[in-house]
Amino acid sequence: MVTTTRRVKTAVAAAGISSFALLYAPQPVLPQLAAQYHLDPGGAALAVSVATGALAIAVLPIAALSEVVGRRPVIVTSVVASVVFGLLLPLMPTYPALLVLRALQGVAIAGFPGVAAAYLAERLGRAGVAAAVGAMIAGNTVGGMLGRLSAGFSAGPLGWRGALYVVAGIGAVCAAITVVTLPPGTARGKVQLKAVAAGLLTAVSRRVLLAQYAVALLAMGSFVALYNAAGFRLTGDPLNLSPAIASLVFLAYATGSVSSAAAGRLVARVGRRRAVIGSLLLMAAGAALTLPDSLPLVIAGFLVLTCAFFAAHAVANGWAAADAPEDARGQVGGMYTATYYLGSSVGGAAGAYVYGHTGWGWLIALVAVWLLLAAAAVGAGTRVRAERRELVRS
Repeated sequence: MVTTTRRVKTAVAAAGISSFALLYAPQPVLPQLAAQYHLDPGGAALAVSVATGALAIAVLPIAALSEVVGRRPVIVTSVVASVVFGLLLPLMPTYPALLVLRALQGVAIAGFPGVAAAYLAERLGRAGVAAAVGAMIAGNTVGGMLGRLSAGFSAGPLGWRGALYVVAGIGAVCAAITVVTLPPGTARGKVQLKAVAAGLLTAVSRRVLLAQYAVALLAMGSFVALYNAAGFRLTGDPLNLSPAIASLVFLAYATGSVSSAAAGRLVARVGRRRAVIGSLLLMAAGAALTLPDSLPLVIAGFLVLTCAFFAAHAVANGWAAADAPEDARGQVGGMYTATYYLGSSVGGAAGAYVYGHTGWGWLIALVAVWLLLAAAAVGAGTRVRAERRELVRS
């Protein structure tokens, strides 16, 4: 059992690194794409948004498919197909062709985040799933950071096409590890379509769950909007950093590993409701720190923003999983994932558009509104439960 658990953790960590390195690889080279194809920041950001949007649309159907064909075939197909699309991306002759392939890559990547949690729960049970989920989230975070840094540092000497090849190579190595080490899933019984539909209805009818989807949508939208525009701000006037140096901003992701791991202790001290709302407000404070044209303040702002985002995401994701009825866990997980990446797609594109047409200050104002709306949703969606719990305690 120990050997099996270790294999599972290795496989899902490698799959997470591959998937998220490939998903966000174009983000550091958006300024180069804009220059190549004569785009504004909003147009260039579509290279990220179409992939995350396709992922958001595909995640629920693919999760349902995994109920029929099994979890492992979906995960393996996901990591292999996403690498193949990654290797083809630099060959695309036009920007529209690149966007089409990015959409297909987003659909391919959807097979991992949409199915992995269910695979872990079925394969390891409650006793081993917590550590494996930690390994998966760590892989996701490392993959997001590694893909961005690799692309950012490669873009100077190799150009944006060479940078995407570098990331695809990293994804290929990790995908191979997943294919070799991922154990078979457990045997599945006959799927009842009626039960799946009932679970989906439950997933979209509970206020406490809707509040967590709001956090996923608006916090992720804010987060990606700022990171999509970060390359333009850091490489443009008055900061004028090189693409390689500007990509170092993605090292802030390291704080996300720390804060997501510490989220459980935060919840134990202040409760889920305060932890999520406090993290969202801290995100807004971090965004505000980036307003002055001062590199130290911009860096500090991204560190605070990233740390707070991963704390909010970890608590909201865990809250949704904990409050999901047993017969709707897969659907709740799918809804959370879908809204998370819908936020990445729509928020990322909208934020880049606002930055390109009105500047950084208006982007920060937009993000602040989104984060306040998310905090209000948590407050409204969980107020009754919190009040009842306090009454019971008294």
